[in-house]
Amino acid sequence: MRVTTPLWRLEAQIKGVEFLGRSVFLGRPMISRARDSRIVLGDGVRIHSTVRSNPLGCPQPSALRTLAPGAQLILGPDVGISGVALCAGVGIEIGEGSILGSGAMVFDNDFHSPAGQWGWGPDYSTGARPIKIGRGVFVGARAIILKGVTIGDRAMIGAGAVVTKDVPPFYCAVGNPARIFPKNHEGQPPK
Repeated sequence: MRVTTPLWRLEAQIKGVEFLGRSVFLGRPMISRARDSRIVLGDGVRIHSTVRSNPLGCPQPSALRTLAPGAQLILGPDVGISGVALCAGVGIEIGEGSILGSGAMVFDNDFHSPAGQWGWGPDYSTGARPIKIGRGVFVGARAIILKGVTIGDRAMIGAGAVVTKDVPPFYCAVGNPARIFPKNHEGQPPK
């Protein structure tokens, strides 16, 4: 799989992805960038997009998408994702050293709005609110993080959690809808 990293990196560069160092692609991610938007990968980013690249397997290739002009998708240094869907209508930022587990989804928009009497049309920016994931955050497999959420440094998101509100640093969020609990991590109790 490492042999194909240069090929997938070249494809990402052609699509306008900005690299701030070396990134590793294990399998071919789905990347699309709206005009006048940005996708930025920090040094040491690892993107897993094939079944054998993750102990849990990847249910799909990783998807990195900006959906509207002006949108930003920024992965900080040493971020790791596995079969993750990141779709930014305005902005998603993931901090240094954070990892997102197999099949996690992060969406800052609703994708559609009512059109006509009964139809739906694409709408990636109306009502969109940016998402910020701090440094050293762990997001469990199949978790969903929805628009407007800020997750603090060293927080943990449980597998399958649906996060609709902010999670303070050093806290964990579990369940659907996610409930937030303090945790003691590296000797630093929540305040």
